[in-house]
Amino acid sequence: MEILDILIIGGGPIGLNCALEAQKNNLTYLIIEKGTIVNSLYNYPLYMRFFSTAEKLEIANIPFISTAPKPGRQEALEYYQGITRQRNLNINLYEKVEKVSKENEIFTVATSKGEYFAKNVVISTGFYDIPNLMNIPGEHLSKVKHYYTEPYPYAQQKIVVIGSSNSAVDAALETYRKGAEVTMIVRHSEISKSVKYWVKPDIENRIAEGSIKAYFNSEMVEIKERSVVFKDEKGEAHEIENDFVLAMTGYLPDFDFLRNSGIELQGDCLNPFYNAETMETNVSNLYLAGVVCGGKDTHLWFIENSRIHAEMILRNILSKS
Repeated sequence: MEILDILIIGGGPIGLNCALEAQKNNLTYLIIEKGTIVNSLYNYPLYMRFFSTAEKLEIANIPFISTAPKPGRQEALEYYQGITRQRNLNINLYEKVEKVSKENEIFTVATSKGEYFAKNVVISTGFYDIPNLMNIPGEHLSKVKHYYTEPYPYAQQKIVVIGSSNSAVDAALETYRKGAEVTMIVRHSEISKSVKYWVKPDIENRIAEGSIKAYFNSEMVEIKERSVVFKDEKGEAHEIENDFVLAMTGYLPDFDFLRNSGIELQGDCLNPFYNAETMETNVSNLYLAGVVCGGKDTHLWFIENSRIHAEMILRNILSKS
């Protein structure tokens, strides 16, 4: 029975960074990823551009060369998948981790394809897998999309975009420019302040001129086959014709998986417990890395500020050995 020094759950940028640190320190490791390499980035909108510059997305001091001031999805895929090939990282793809358990200081990690054993486990699963549902009638209809990739399917259609963050704004602008009739339903009083600074004036101007309709301080009530119902800021109900709903309501970590792994979740945001200096959870030798650390507050951690987690974790593991 092979016992790995580290098993890493999740092959995103931070998971890859943990593997590079393990490799650098001559520790045995394995990444298990349920999709492709940097699967979350692969599922981003096709024309998405990062808020950050390329150097802030680098891992392991490997240069990220971009021809644009802000790299896009395809450049990021080339960068992270290129690192995986060049460094010959040990990674299993399209394999889902189903359970993490521990006995006598050894973890057993059960997956869709087998069973693995490790002295240490790092969970770096991100938060892009589970949509934050509105829990309203009709949300199950096929016209409702919680993931947006490109605008072309929505040409000449009546679109409702729910939300006001970057994903919602990108979806609204891109579908509008491909001929969609776009209405935004926003729970807050304005477009989110976190929207990319070069995009925010664009959406605000389109709303101001009436090209894109926006109802602020409003929320969805029901989704029907040919229409949607929402309440405005006065509490009055409106029903408008609709072909597709792009529900850009955010995403959540897999809290059940974290709980079943023994990790304590705290407060209304279900923040997983971890030591901020070592990233170790309440389960000894079980670590968190990346945006999964934020619980429901998925805007707390990014690639840029969680790159350091890999070094922190490896430092703690090496200090114990």
